[in-house]
Amino acid sequence: MANYTAEEVEKIKDRILSALESVIDPELGVDIINLGLVYAIEFEDSGRTEIQMTLTTMGCPLADLLTDQIHDAMKEVPEVTETEVKLVWYPAWSVDKMSRYARIALGIR
Repeated sequence: MANYTAEEVEKIKDRILSALESVIDPELGVDIINLGLVYAIEFEDSGRTEIQMTLTTMGCPLADLLTDQIHDAMKEVPEVTETEVKLVWYPAWSVDKMSRYARIALGIR
């Protein structure tokens, strides 16, 4: 088991965020980071990574597709050895969580 410094963990989390930007919501055509769907990333020294995220609506039929894409994206981060995606519903997602980029891309003011 590796013992990462706090600075190293932050750099790994940055790489995780960058990898997650490749996960595109197929309905909206914008990545899950800019949509504000990822609420938390927990990275352990063992490489186990938990991604807490939500969906734009409960019962979204794309949950499995997005989860599969997240697992694929995490393969790009060598320190990540195991990925768990947890869907959370609180706080509820709203357009307020979207980045400026996502708002412009979707024509939302």
